[in-house]
Amino acid sequence: MSNEYRNDRDVANRRSRTTERPVTYREDDYINYDARPRTRSSSQRPAGAQGRPSGRPDPYAQGPRSASQRPAGSGYAQQRPAGAQGRPAGAPASGQQRNVIRRTASPQPAEPVYYSIPEDWEKPRRKKKAPARSNNVRYDAPGSGRGGRGGNGGRNTAPRGGRNAAPRGGKNGNPAPRKRKNLFLSFIKTIFVTLVVLLAIALGLSFFMTRKAYSLMTYEEAGDLDKKALTADGVTNILLIGNDSRLNGEDGRSDAMILVSISTKTGKVLMTSILRDIYVEIPGYGSNRLNAAYAFGGPELLMKTIEQNFDIPVNRYILVNFEAFANVVDAVGGVDLELTPDEVIWVNAYLNEYNELRGKEFGYDYIYDLEGGMLHLNGAQALAYSRNRYIGMDFGRTERQRKVMEEIIKKLPGTVLKDFNGFVEALCPNLTTNLTFAECYTLLLRAPFALRYERVSGSLPLENTWWNETRDSMAVLGVDFEANKEYLKENLYYAPAKDAEESETEE
Repeated sequence: MSNEYRNDRDVANRRSRTTERPVTYREDDYINYDARPRTRSSSQRPAGAQGRPSGRPDPYAQGPRSASQRPAGSGYAQQRPAGAQGRPAGAPASGQQRNVIRRTASPQPAEPVYYSIPEDWEKPRRKKKAPARSNNVRYDAPGSGRGGRGGNGGRNTAPRGGRNAAPRGGKNGNPAPRKRKNLFLSFIKTIFVTLVVLLAIALGLSFFMTRKAYSLMTYEEAGDLDKKALTADGVTNILLIGNDSRLNGEDGRSDAMILVSISTKTGKVLMTSILRDIYVEIPGYGSNRLNAAYAFGGPELLMKTIEQNFDIPVNRYILVNFEAFANVVDAVGGVDLELTPDEVIWVNAYLNEYNELRGKEFGYDYIYDLEGGMLHLNGAQALAYSRNRYIGMDFGRTERQRKVMEEIIKKLPGTVLKDFNGFVEALCPNLTTNLTFAECYTLLLRAPFALRYERVSGSLPLENTWWNETRDSMAVLGVDFEANKEYLKENLYYAPAKDAEESETEE
């Protein structure tokens, strides 16, 4: 069967009813071209006449002929059964004869020919995949296949790319408008990126500064205290120990003890001077003066003694000698303090000893303004001022030490920014500590926040909580430890006394 009839839809629709159909021929439709003589050759055609191609006969050259006029031996006319009559000329074909196959080939066989539909025709056809939907197709437009009346059967004929492609993303087939930049969002992103970059730079600089300073310091362990956390219950306690050794590396007594406490609970930085003549219990050594603990067991025993008697955890220390104290004052450019005439005299007196230790002549760095007042002191003069214990006894000396430290803290940020290397080289070689590098780096990162805290300075024992005693032939200070413990807890952990006063005022 030819492709023309195989693809014919009429045949496809009828294949379910009739798998085989005989092919018949009518006498009126059959013309034997081979037996018919040619009436005119192509050479006898008049000039200018255009005929059909050679080999194609003209069935109507002599007009339609009846069956009686056909030449003998035409084949099909002689095989018609008796009594069969053909269709009159010009009569239309019947309904059964409309789909009769016409043959214009050689004479037909005597027996009817049957054509079978191939077996593969019964196999179901594969369904074609539907074209993928596109966002730029209007389904209500002509030819879209959804409510449209286009002539493309609903297929998407929009180009997929190139310069002539339709714009995508618009509503109802309209081109998508360009998105406007959100200026506020861009500004926020720029600020965020800038802050991240600045933060990274600050962290890098602080790491370098800590590494530089820590490499010049001396690290010494403090036994089991090193295993404890730097910060406990939101409070960081670091004990500053000023020994009376004149040169670095020499052992001496704990001439000054200042407990620096940073509390995130109360938002305070508490600098508390602890007097060295307090009569305390030293673990493993009985009762004695507080500074004897340092002589017996160094910084470790001194911290354990303070923790046992004042009920506050202390496990980190920084040891400073005379030379470091004087160098750090010179590094910040000196300090401005108000001195009385008596304090000026004692400053010059202490300078005599210090000049002898450092090989200076008598009278070097003297203060010649004996009337006192607001004076600018260098490192050696500030050291002599803070060592004076003859005016105000030990309470006055600790107070002067805190005054010098306050002035150093004020000038410290500017000094670090201006001359960091000079400041570090003047201070750090004379420091000994059990702080690790990670802990020093953590403290440096917390320093900007701690500078905003309230600074409170005081001394232990508190006023009206001590008395003079003589124990084991020693002049010592008897202390009400419970009252002093309450003072520390009030400023570092809670404020029970302040709450009580507020409640009484409200009533």
